[in-house]
Amino acid sequence: MKGVNEVVCILTIGVLSAIAGPAVSQEPYPSRAIRFITPYPPGGSTTTVMRLVGEKLTESWGQPVIVDNRPGGNTIIGTEALAKSPPDGYTIMLTTNAHVINPNLFRNLPYDPIKDFAPVATVYSSELLLALHPSVPANSLPEFIALAKSRSGKLNYASTGNGSPNQLANELFNMMVGAKMQHIPYKGSGQAIADLLGGQVQLYFTPPLPAVPFIKSGKLKAIAVSGEVRLRALPQVPTFTEAGLPGFNVRVWYGILAPAGTPKDIIDKLSTEIGRILALPDIKERLVALGVDPLIATPDQFAAMMKADLTMFAKIIKAANIKLED
Repeated sequence: MKGVNEVVCILTIGVLSAIAGPAVSQEPYPSRAIRFITPYPPGGSTTTVMRLVGEKLTESWGQPVIVDNRPGGNTIIGTEALAKSPPDGYTIMLTTNAHVINPNLFRNLPYDPIKDFAPVATVYSSELLLALHPSVPANSLPEFIALAKSRSGKLNYASTGNGSPNQLANELFNMMVGAKMQHIPYKGSGQAIADLLGGQVQLYFTPPLPAVPFIKSGKLKAIAVSGEVRLRALPQVPTFTEAGLPGFNVRVWYGILAPAGTPKDIIDKLSTEIGRILALPDIKERLVALGVDPLIATPDQFAAMMKADLTMFAKIIKAANIKLED
């Protein structure tokens, strides 16, 4: 009997060790570097804000945050990379409304924009400035509308890609004022701003962040901004409503996604910490100075926002008859 009891005891210890082993060896999150994907090239607003948030995450958690620019394919390349990443919280992505615009443009996306991702947090939202090259002979919205209608098809406008929020904003503007312009797509706001500065394109519905320094220095001029109030960074620029075009109100949100299946406790930890970072006075002031508004939302609120925009942009795309080949 003694031999049998010893065997039972050994087996019991072995089973308990097997059960307890993973729990004991599991390291708390985060215990290594976090990869922060952006589906846009360097130099744009997403990279700027990612570095701000990433630096604060590193200060809080003591782990490096590595920015991984994956531009191209109308944000599809970077987004697919996230969808195929392990759902462990060590790969996340900062994206925009483009995430819920693409399903209305591409029939064969390599991922489901809702089911394959876990909303983590929103970071900020941005109104859109109508920025012009200084050579454009218009200094107010009414003057520009008259110019655009008189030069039908001759003005080139920039965007961050086919079907991007910038393009949809410009097409909505065209429909509202009865104008027609040529679309010139770029891979990111950095490239779009560069060609606007060079005069290769005449206008760009741009987030304020990459454009504010050039507007303040006189290298670009802004004649209107979406939203209900003027930007603190550019108080001289009227809203579209003030300038005579009520009802034009397109804005861009920026939010963080993780792969579907990422544990809820990790999602909650990321969401809580990012919300804390956005509420810091220095971060709030930095974002406002750049012309954007911190936007704090829970994962559930972010999910609802994505679904609402999926419907709204579908209506604009249908009305403007925007079609892409995929």
